[in-house]
Amino acid sequence: MLDALAHTLRSHPGRPAVLGTTRSGAVRTKATCGELADLADRYASALHARGLRRGGTVGVAVRPGPRALAVMLAVHRLGLRAAVLDPGAGPDVLRARLALARPDIVLADAAAQAVAGWARPLARRARLALPDLADLGGPVATVGPRLPGCASALETGARTSVLPRAVDEDGDAVIVFTSGTTSRPRAVVHTRASLAAGMATVTDLVRPEPGRPVLGGTFFVLVPSLASGAPVALPARSPRVLARQMRRLVPQATYLTPPQLRAALAVDARFSGRVWTGSAPASAELLTRVRRAGADEAWGVYALTELFPAAAVEQAEKAAFAGDGDLVGAPLPGVEAKTGPDGELLLSGPGARHRYLGEEPEHWVRTGDRGLLGSDGRIVLAGRCKDMVLRRAENIYPGLYEPALHVPGVELALLVGVPAGDGDERLVAVVQPRREADRDRVRAALAGPLRRMGAARPDALLLADIPLSGRSLKPDRAATARLAAARTTESAR
Repeated sequence: MLDALAHTLRSHPGRPAVLGTTRSGAVRTKATCGELADLADRYASALHARGLRRGGTVGVAVRPGPRALAVMLAVHRLGLRAAVLDPGAGPDVLRARLALARPDIVLADAAAQAVAGWARPLARRARLALPDLADLGGPVATVGPRLPGCASALETGARTSVLPRAVDEDGDAVIVFTSGTTSRPRAVVHTRASLAAGMATVTDLVRPEPGRPVLGGTFFVLVPSLASGAPVALPARSPRVLARQMRRLVPQATYLTPPQLRAALAVDARFSGRVWTGSAPASAELLTRVRRAGADEAWGVYALTELFPAAAVEQAEKAAFAGDGDLVGAPLPGVEAKTGPDGELLLSGPGARHRYLGEEPEHWVRTGDRGLLGSDGRIVLAGRCKDMVLRRAENIYPGLYEPALHVPGVELALLVGVPAGDGDERLVAVVQPRREADRDRVRAALAGPLRRMGAARPDALLLADIPLSGRSLKPDRAATARLAAARTTESAR
């Protein structure tokens, strides 16, 4: 897929590749295909001149956009592997991750360096106290414009040497850090083959058409779209600007996370074409709202860092599902699914990660989700295995019942366990109404779903904003449980 992208970029040098937007929503070209290809060649030449060879590791801390994509193309051409770094992860976590990946060089833009504390004047102004990666055992180079305090530049503006022949054999391609502790970080390793398989699945699923814009900022959006000849627009951060951007672009396909979708819907954004969402749970109610806002189709994608994508479901199918749990669709072509002895969903396929860094390869990916496989092959999630609530000696899996709480007017809903003081737990439904919703009507609409939960009916219903966490702004279950404990204790006084 990356080879196909390189060919497409060279074949249409004047075609817009990556699009940006102004605050008014006006569309502008951030990079043409030719500019992107030339930038990738310059990065590859500079890395080769620094002595990096096949099998080496490049730490990448560059914001999504043309430079990040050019870096990935350069890394791919040389047969290197990219370790994706998050400068905002915190000093201890970042040090531990760097110690595990041991990159030969770290490439970072000025913004990432400021966040990580490398550009000390900017870091002090932002009241950040994160580590200086230049002191962590490896060279750092700046891609893009430099600011005071940044490392020396990688980009030379021209090729510094003759580019070597592109590597076309399999091998490690990317390291992506996932959950883990500071003392024992964990990282997923994808090979060139698994990365290509995942991007091919995305292409078959989304079916991007040449010449029509796609809206999305992830690597798995950029590469398949550009390789198919479709320019990609990076989503604006402001919901109102994003709404104007969508109105101007009329994209054929859009990928936004559920929090981005909710923020856009809150400002009456209009959608077009096919809309995709993932990285966090997407309820049937959310997908229905996207369809009502103009989308031809609204899809929820079930994916993991270890296997992207695994399954997908369209709004109509999800809304028609009447069973317990969260329907995420049938496994996509090539994906195998089964459940383990404890009910955990296990996945495998050509797009699955090869291994965790420092560990032996495994065939099956442990998802951490409790899964149910229907006779029709569709996957239904019953929540995270670790989220089970034990009440009166009965195991309750929140994920089985939470989808039923997403009635009209509800933004988010979680079932959490609160210690009862005797070793037991109380089950609390924490529901976040939409901003404009009438709370009395929400309570009335929830009465039926709560009654149908039978033995899993919550002990209390709390209407409150649900805390979010992580880069994808997923509902924070632990923080929600603490909130429920505090609020229910106050009400009992």
